[in-house]
Amino acid sequence: QVQLVESGGGLVQAGGSLRLSCAASGRTFKNCAAGWFRQAPGKEREFVAIITASGGSTTYTDSVKGRFTISRDNAKNTVFLQMNSLMPEDTAFYYCAASPTSYSRDSENFAYWGRGTQVTVSS
Repeated sequence: QVQLVESGGGLVQAGGSLRLSCAASGRTFKNCAAGWFRQAPGKEREFVAIITASGGSTTYTDSVKGRFTISRDNAKNTVFLQMNSLMPEDTAFYYCAASPTSYSRDSENFAYWGRGTQVTVSS
């Protein structure tokens, strides 16, 4: 079993930066791919980024490429999402998730989810 707790959200002006953290508990986390998803009001949850268990590969949705960076520290059981050049359209509730079985953008493949953290970008 893996428990995930996000932190680091907040209010920032457009062009600013935030760093989200996802602290995991459970011995199997280091064997899981980890991802970030987001959900804006009135919209469906969408994939943001994913990183392999080893941290060797990453994938991003097109709208955040070049601005967001996902990373992980398996010694500390933590996944990060560095968000730069933030735009108002990045405003959403951000969720951390872990998948022990696959490396996929599909949220259905993620067995473990955090409760999320709010990111608000003002124009």
